[in-house]
Amino acid sequence: MYGLIRNLLFRLPPEQAHNLALNGLDAINRIGLLSKFSPKIDSFPVNVMGLDFPNPVGLAAGLDKNADHLDALGALGFGFIEVGTVTPLAQPGNPKPRMFRLPEHQAIINRMGFNNEGLEHLLDRVDKRRYQGVLGINVGKNKDTPNEESESDYRKGIRAVYTRADYITVNVSSPNTPGLRDLQFGDSLKQLLASIKDEQLQCQSELGRYVPIAVKIAPDMDDNGIRFVASAMKETGLDGVIATNTTISRDAVANHPRAGEAGGLSGAPVRQASLRVIEGLYAELGESLPIIGVGGITDGESAAEKIRAGAKLVQIYTGFIYRGPDLIREAVEAIRHLEQGGELATAPWVRNRQKNGPA
Repeated sequence: MYGLIRNLLFRLPPEQAHNLALNGLDAINRIGLLSKFSPKIDSFPVNVMGLDFPNPVGLAAGLDKNADHLDALGALGFGFIEVGTVTPLAQPGNPKPRMFRLPEHQAIINRMGFNNEGLEHLLDRVDKRRYQGVLGINVGKNKDTPNEESESDYRKGIRAVYTRADYITVNVSSPNTPGLRDLQFGDSLKQLLASIKDEQLQCQSELGRYVPIAVKIAPDMDDNGIRFVASAMKETGLDGVIATNTTISRDAVANHPRAGEAGGLSGAPVRQASLRVIEGLYAELGESLPIIGVGGITDGESAAEKIRAGAKLVQIYTGFIYRGPDLIREAVEAIRHLEQGGELATAPWVRNRQKNGPA
């Protein structure tokens, strides 16, 4: 069923198809039929950052930037949903077209540029949700805010969403806001993380509630950069790291006609880069700080390998576009199989794929 829907949607421009698909999910959910099209996912609870997740497979930020579709997405079986990136003020993002499919690679290039309706809109939508699952809110800085003033935007975002979020993600790794990735390195990172931690502790003191904060990083770091991030995270006492965002590398799609498009590449080509960062982080952090793995998850194997590399949770986005809700169940079952000591090659879903052919 999803394959047919996807083929029809892929005849439309990507951003138009994206909006149509989400609005369609909302409509089906409102009449109570979405559960009939959603895979049944058995409970597989995990506790990470002090939070109880019904399963370890979540939706990455970017799909629902404004929290407009929380109820429908929440009915698909995700263990958690992350909305955003949201900036203090609404902004239109970059000029269109700004999203491009690479179906041969199960990939997407986007240069959306943090297009969103701003904090006020997102908070209103969150307040009206029926979804009661774990909610992460991803915050960023406005494009026009200079890097030297970025702390103010992140503080505003954290304070605004603090009472609504189960956890907060600080996005310093999108390639589509000029200069943003510079915040991942050196004194800029240490200063920003210290400011974020200070805001978190102030909110905790004033509101009597501790909300964990994770930092989302890029896959394009070298080994020294990974070690530096790990050290800075431990030093400041933040609660988790999300690895990774999209990549600016085009090595894996060099011969594709769209390879020259500016923006971040996501999907299958990011799989190994993301895995390398997770392995590097885990080598430095061990069990002291949880890692959320994201990037290139298109099947159960690519989800489970991130857990094997040291991640405690995973998130999907581009793989979800190409595979639909079945990917959620497949990823959960592959991770469950791995955690129970099974080899991935013997997992039931792998045998079914070998018998029936690829999805």
